[in-house]
Amino acid sequence: MGQDQQEKVATSLSDAVTEAAGAFLAPVDAELERLYPGDPGTRQPVHTVYVPADAFDAGTVRTWGDRALAALDEHAPDPASFAAVLGLTDELAGPVYDRVRAKLEREPVEDLRVDFEDGYGPRPDAEEDTAAARAARLIAGAFENGTAAPYMGIRMKCMEASVRDRGIRTLDVFLTGLMEAGGLPDGLVLTLPKVTYPEQVTAMVRLLAEFEKARGLEPGRIGFEIQIETSQAILAADGTATVARMIQASEGRATGLHYGTFDYSACLGVSAAHQSSDHPAADHAKAVMQVAAAGTGVRLSDGSTNVLPVGPTEKVHAAWRLHYGLTRRALARAYYQGWDMHPAHIPTRYAAVFAFYREGFAQAAARLSRYAGRAPGDVMDEPATAKALSGHLLRGLDCGALDVAEVARETGLTRPELEAFAAPRRGDLTATDR
Repeated sequence: MGQDQQEKVATSLSDAVTEAAGAFLAPVDAELERLYPGDPGTRQPVHTVYVPADAFDAGTVRTWGDRALAALDEHAPDPASFAAVLGLTDELAGPVYDRVRAKLEREPVEDLRVDFEDGYGPRPDAEEDTAAARAARLIAGAFENGTAAPYMGIRMKCMEASVRDRGIRTLDVFLTGLMEAGGLPDGLVLTLPKVTYPEQVTAMVRLLAEFEKARGLEPGRIGFEIQIETSQAILAADGTATVARMIQASEGRATGLHYGTFDYSACLGVSAAHQSSDHPAADHAKAVMQVAAAGTGVRLSDGSTNVLPVGPTEKVHAAWRLHYGLTRRALARAYYQGWDMHPAHIPTRYAAVFAFYREGFAQAAARLSRYAGRAPGDVMDEPATAKALSGHLLRGLDCGALDVAEVARETGLTRPELEAFAAPRRGDLTATDR
């Protein structure tokens, strides 16, 4: 048969059969679109910093950056000494160190939460009212004058009966203060801690809906993070996976699932000496969170370490190595965000993040370039892999690990083209023919 001769094609199913299959699956199609919209495509911060409400002031972001730089100056004043502590290669030592210092000078904190929960504790109502109003005023001012972290907000008290009314009032005072100061900033983030039942998420949804209605905001404008800190948040009394039900209960408002290392560990009876984000109990909880959130647009954050890099240099170096290792471990497991509890944690947070993205840069860029150009290579990549490759590059760009020019040079792709690969249509992810 000549190459130009058209192949004879025969079928056995009528159009009516195909149409019937489509009609039968239409509800499933709608459910997939509603429950699994995919990643929102916006920037995800690499960390969250928690600051007690009474300690937060207009200079907090800059103060954390200055204290982090001071820790570097004292305990690792040059690329070689920092690389020796963390085990960085000679090739990475200079670029990582320089980028860490530049980041601490330019944008030391990516996400800051003014804490009214564990870090703040119970206070007289008048005192917490004042602190919530003050937080609103300072955050509004920071976004207005350009000194804000990209993301800022509060962690309120939880929905348990003993503190519920106080948490709701703090949320109301804070949001009302932002509105009075000019409106809700785009980088606003709210955290609901110690969630145990989906109904608590529903209650938060209803509160936010009522606030939006009272202030004339677009329905669904305000989202929030769900903090996973209890066993009930992972496995309900009936044996179902509670975290998946919480995401559905949020009605599209949930933006993240944040793992609480120490509350969750204590809830399971893990002794204090073994409470860590790499404990098997932590890995199990985060794996459940990860699967429940996949495809929903809800992002995952790892927890923190409570080993602080303070004291003599030897002790600081040991804490830095621990933090660096835990952060690299989390990144390899696709937990792209975590908590930082002290300013001296920030240098190793960024060192781990920058090293991770720079180590994977050349291979990811080459593979994505071949894929985009349909060029042969030693790896058979598919749309799902192209999504992961472009996601790696975009996250590296967002945090400052990579530069736009070098990514464009190595991939031949613009940022909009990278974003298109990172957010393919649902059907494209299962396609094998490029």
